[in-house]
Amino acid sequence: MSVVSVGGDYEVVIESGCSRRVADVVGDGVQRALVVHPDSMRGVGERVTASLRDRGIDAYAVGVPDAEDAKTAVVAAELWALLGRHGFTRTDVIVGVGGGTVTDLAGFVAATWLRGVPVIQVPTTLLGMVDAAVGGKTGINTAEGKNLVGSFHPPRAVLCDMDVLATLPREDYVAGLAEVIKCGFIVDPVILDLVESDPQGATTPDSPHALELIERAIRVKADVVSQDLRESSLREILNYGHTFGHAIEQVEHYRRRHGEAVAIGMVYAAELACAAGVLSREVVDRHRAVLSSVGLPTAYESGHWARLETAMRRDKKTRGALLRFVVLEDVARPVRLEGPTEEQLRTAYAAVSA
Repeated sequence: MSVVSVGGDYEVVIESGCSRRVADVVGDGVQRALVVHPDSMRGVGERVTASLRDRGIDAYAVGVPDAEDAKTAVVAAELWALLGRHGFTRTDVIVGVGGGTVTDLAGFVAATWLRGVPVIQVPTTLLGMVDAAVGGKTGINTAEGKNLVGSFHPPRAVLCDMDVLATLPREDYVAGLAEVIKCGFIVDPVILDLVESDPQGATTPDSPHALELIERAIRVKADVVSQDLRESSLREILNYGHTFGHAIEQVEHYRRRHGEAVAIGMVYAAELACAAGVLSREVVDRHRAVLSSVGLPTAYESGHWARLETAMRRDKKTRGALLRFVVLEDVARPVRLEGPTEEQLRTAYAAVSA
C-alpha cells in the first residue's frame, strides 16, 4: 500500500482492494451516501454501496452515462433531485466511482448541494487516479467548452484500487498514461526514464513500474495542488498540453479520449515553445518519442485551425484577448508563454498536422 498526503488535508490511498473499504473513510455522523457510478462500472458501484450498507449507512447507487456525456447540467440536476428526495444533509456524503468524468461530476454535485457536502473519490481509471480525482477540481461541460462551470472542492479521501485497473481496456489505460507522462515533463523526469526503459511494460497495470509511475504522478499532483488549490499560479502547470487538447475535444464533441487529446496537446505546446525560441528541438523530439512509444497520438489532421483557435480562446488560462500557454524551457522547467504571435500559433499547428 502507498499513501500520498495532499497538504495534510486528505490522503490518496493506492492499494489493491481498497475500494471495498470506503466505509472506513466516510467519517463520523454519516447517515446517507449517494454512490455515483457510470453504467460500465455498475459492479464496482454496487460493491461500494453494499459495503456502506453493511456499516448501517443508507446508501443509494445511481448510474450515469459513460464518459463526457455524464458531465452535463441535466445529469447534475438529476442527482440534485435525488439528494433532495432522500433528505441528504451536510453531514452526509457523496461517493464518486468511475473515471475522471464521474469524479468531476460527483465532486461538482457535492460542492453545490447545500453549498458543500463531503465527497469521497474512488477513481477506476488510470487518468482518474493520477489526475481528475486528486486536487479538488470539479466541473461539468457546456456547449461552449469543457469544465467552464465548476468549483474547487477537495475530497475527504481518494481510494485508488489497483485491482480495478486490471479490468480497464488497454486503450483507456494507455490514454491515462498521457497524464502520467505530463507529470514527467513538468516536474519529475524519472517518470520519463521509467517509461523509456520499458515502453511496452508501461502500458499495462501489472508491469514492474506501474505502481511507481502512478505514485510518482499522484505525488506531483498532490505537491502542486497543496501549494495552489485554486489555480491562481503554480497549479496552472498541471494544464500542460491541455489548452490545445481541450480544443480538440470540443471540436470533436468529446468523442476522443481525453488522454489522447492531451498527448497531441503536449506536442503542440512543445512545438509552440520551439517556435517562440523557448524550447530546444531535442526536447520537442523527446515528446514525440516518449508518447508514441506507448501508443499515444502525436499528430492532428489539418484543416481545423479556425475552430481550434476559437476554442483555445475560451480556455480558463486566457485573460481578455491574451492567449496564455504552459510551455517548457526544458524538462521539469515549466513556464508561461503569454501572447504568442499568430505566426507562432500557426507554425506549431502546421508541425503537429504535417
